[in-house]
Amino acid sequence: MTSLSRSSLRLRSVMRVPVARTITTTPHLRAAAKPFFTEEPAAPKLATAIPGPKNKAATAELDKVFDVRSINMLTDYSKSIGNYIADLDGNVLLDVYAQIASIPVGYNNPHLTNVAKSPEMVTSLINRPALGNFPSADWAQILKTGILKVAPKGLDQVFTAMAGSDANETAYKAAFMYYRQRQRGGPEKEFTEEELQSTMTNQSPGSPQLSIMSFKSAFHGRLFGSLSTTRSKPIHKLDIPAFDWPQAPFPSLKYPLEEHAQENAQEEQRCLQETERLIKEWHNPVAAVVVEPIQSEGGDNHASPAFFRGLREITKRHNVLFIVDEVQTGVGATGKFWAHDHWNLETPPDMVTFSKKAQTAGYYYGNPALRPNKPYRQFNTWMGDPARALIFRGIIEEIERLNLVEHTAKTGDYLFAGLERLSQKYPEHLQNLRGKGQGTFIAWDTPKRDEFLAKAKGVGVNIGGSGVSAVRLRPMLIFQQHHADILLESIEKIIKQL
Repeated sequence: MTSLSRSSLRLRSVMRVPVARTITTTPHLRAAAKPFFTEEPAAPKLATAIPGPKNKAATAELDKVFDVRSINMLTDYSKSIGNYIADLDGNVLLDVYAQIASIPVGYNNPHLTNVAKSPEMVTSLINRPALGNFPSADWAQILKTGILKVAPKGLDQVFTAMAGSDANETAYKAAFMYYRQRQRGGPEKEFTEEELQSTMTNQSPGSPQLSIMSFKSAFHGRLFGSLSTTRSKPIHKLDIPAFDWPQAPFPSLKYPLEEHAQENAQEEQRCLQETERLIKEWHNPVAAVVVEPIQSEGGDNHASPAFFRGLREITKRHNVLFIVDEVQTGVGATGKFWAHDHWNLETPPDMVTFSKKAQTAGYYYGNPALRPNKPYRQFNTWMGDPARALIFRGIIEEIERLNLVEHTAKTGDYLFAGLERLSQKYPEHLQNLRGKGQGTFIAWDTPKRDEFLAKAKGVGVNIGGSGVSAVRLRPMLIFQQHHADILLESIEKIIKQL
């Protein structure tokens, strides 16, 4: 195995834990609600140091053919269940990171297992359709009973894609085509010979100098277009050519919110004014503004519904498209199916991108003019994956059956109240606690963040961070109050070790 970076070695040394013990919690804290997964462990279990000998050996073997430097842990998915993730050495951790917010209804969910065994799934897997050319006869039905069943209000069409970056890139393409189509005078207007010839040499007017505006600390993906709107960390962008696109300021709020209402309102107004100035003055005209309801990778940064309503008003006023990136916030995590439902917009976004918990990807839209005026303009071989669309349909069925969006809202309230108590007890370790009323989409800052994350495995919890100093919670929709009790006790144990 190649040598690890010094930082990785430091983290691994911190992660070593005593062996063969089960993490217990105080019985009176346990909620009485029936578990969604009856076969889940009652608590995390630690059997070896982390990483254990089997995980080390498997990682070394993998390193011969695959870059392992970003590995969190090699996982035994056959032994992972519900909210618990298992490694190769018998360690079973409460997972509140969930594959970077991407597992909605638990590991080895029985309903999804049945979906995976269905004839529809077999057909989709072994005869994978090139959707643009050869969609299956039931593709419309699959979309209507799944992806489109939960479409955001006012958006009744979808372009399916492979991943979150792909979803955003295709949304950007749609925005640019719409912008130029409007300039020409409508979809019926033909391209000029100059446009056709100049685009082949990447020159204007066929390849126009247009832009997508994003926000400071935003994350929208790692492909070329999406990366030009990503502003979270330099390591994501270094050495990659980028488009000349504007970055607007995102509000930097002070917490607790109720103690800084006037200052935060002024900060949001400043950001809106600067956004509008950039739209009016940027040298490459802005075709669309893209924003996350909660900046996730960039540090779990929030803004008020009023800020987003103001942003929508600005985009409408300047005839700029409004793209809401719900890749990480969508599918119930904030206590609403779509996080932008918290905003009470008068008019819906022009496009909403999705992936992660949906297990598929794409963007929703409502305006027919956002569909390109000619075939093959928005196209690739796969254009998504029916197998993943079927899984999303199964996820939706589980969410509806168990009322998981409302459940997540209630569990989030319970968890946030517990974290507030801990923040009062340990104010130096839980700073800027945020996410109240946002389901389980909760975060806080801590001065020893990386050490906190490493020590979490030692108390049986898999947890993640964002930005420079934030601990972010991304539990599954099946996360319950008894899991919250375990997590709260575990957080206090970690703090006492720092």
